[in-house]
This record gives sequence, C-alpha cells and structure tokens, in this order.
Amino acid sequence: MYVTYGLYKIFASLIAALPREVALASGRVIGSLVYYLDGKHRTIALANLARAMGRSLSADERRRTARRSFANFVQSIFDVLKTAAWSQTRLMTIIDVRGGEYLEKAAAGGRGVLLFTAHYGNWEMVVPPVARRIPFHVIARSLDNPLVDRDLEKARIRKGATVVNKFGAGRPILRALIRKSAVGILIDQNVLRREAVFVDFFGSPAATTPALAVFHIRTGATILPMFCEPAPGNRYLMRFGPPVEVPISGDETADVLKITGICTKMIEETIRRNPAFWLWVHKRWQSRPSNEKP
Repeated sequence: MYVTYGLYKIFASLIAALPREVALASGRVIGSLVYYLDGKHRTIALANLARAMGRSLSADERRRTARRSFANFVQSIFDVLKTAAWSQTRLMTIIDVRGGEYLEKAAAGGRGVLLFTAHYGNWEMVVPPVARRIPFHVIARSLDNPLVDRDLEKARIRKGATVVNKFGAGRPILRALIRKSAVGILIDQNVLRREAVFVDFFGSPAATTPALAVFHIRTGATILPMFCEPAPGNRYLMRFGPPVEVPISGDETADVLKITGICTKMIEETIRRNPAFWLWVHKRWQSRPSNEKP
C-alpha cells in the first residue's frame, strides 16, 4: 500500500509540474499506447462497441472509437492530477457551462436536486459548476488504496464537493436532499442482479441502479442530467439538461423502472453523439436478467 502510494505521489507530482497542454497531450499519447498494450480491456471495449454500435459503425470505426476512448480516459486522469490543487474558481476558468439556468431554477425550487451523469468525458469536472451554485454531495466508491483515495477525496472537496461513500449512502443522501442540497450520481455502470432494475441500453437489457429514481420518489427532488466533455482549446463544456419530469403513479416498482429507463436513454443519446468520450472498457452488460436464455 505504501509503496504504491509513494509511486503514485511521484507520478502525480511529475504530471502536476508539466504545463497543462503538455500533460493533456501526454495523456492522449499514453492512452493510445495503452489501447494497443492492454489486450484484455481492448477486447472488452471492442465487444461492447460491437454490441452497442455494430450496426452504425464499421469495424474500423469501432477500433478508432475504442482507441480514442482509451486516450480520453488517460487524458482525463492526467488532468485530474494536474488540477488536483486548483481552487474551484481557477477550475471554472477552463469550464464553459451550457444550460446553467436549469440548475439555477432547480436549486431555487426548494426540493433538492438529483444530478445524474455517466463515465463520459471527464466526470470529475462536473463538481465546480454545480458546487458554486448549490451545496453538492457526490456518491463515490472508495479506491482500493486508502491513501490514494484520501488524496482524491481532498481534491473533490477542494472543487466544492462533499463525498459520500456509496456503501451506506442512503441516509446521508436523503438528509442532503431534505436540506435542499444537490446530489450527483453516476448511473451507467453494471450492478449486481439482485440490486438492479433492467432497462434498455443500446438495445440490450442493462442492470442499472434504481437509486436515482428511489431518491426522487422519496423526496420529490428535481432530476437533471449533466455531462462534462472535452472542448476545443483544452477546455470543458458542462451541459445541464432540462428536468426529467415523470408523473408518479404510486406503483413504486413501475415508477422506478420508468424513471431509470428514461434517464438511461438520455445517457445513451449523449454517448451516440460522441461515443469516444464514454468508458467502453466497463462490462456494462455483465449482469443478466433471470429470465434471459443463456
């Protein structure tokens, strides 16, 4: 643990010392190299792309998309390391915001705000545009190395977030929403079948967390989509969408399924516009419905 942390600190210090444009360019180059060297994750990414976009992208286009996805992921990591010590104010100098009025209106609504996003673009950069407007809690899984996790949490706090561990997050998140704060949650990764609702994602059932929908039903908090993607000039574009408005029927099972399906479809539509920005190496369709034939 300590050796790994020491190596991480050395590497992070090297990235932090580089001019930002050099750090980002280095991330893109190394990410492309990782695509060729990491056969396991390259295979997962290409299989996911074939499943999701095999009808719309040729095999060559899928390979290019996968390579660019690797490059975006490593570039994002390098930028997180480069800007780890930056203040919220300084970070906002490289982030342009579109749709901020939706967040402003939701924050003024007095019911709390549920912001959902995906492992798309640079999801760590969603914090400053939200936190400067409303107290912001983010749900996150702890890293395997607690020392590295501590540093990442400090960086998130510096950006303006309150970090809530995903395990046991229910009560803290409900309290935050009752206090009219905002909560950010990523809903695009596979979950265990017993914890999931299955909704359509690129034409296949995908095991998805019901947490976003459950929190909305319990509190009435406004649901907004948000995505932060790379933009020209080594900048980011943070996009907030209009509120997701779904009439509540009183049948919680049906309501959770409907809300989760609508929000997942919005993520799919965003990925389709820029598929290279999504993290294709994750086994998104790993958990399968119990009634699905082998």
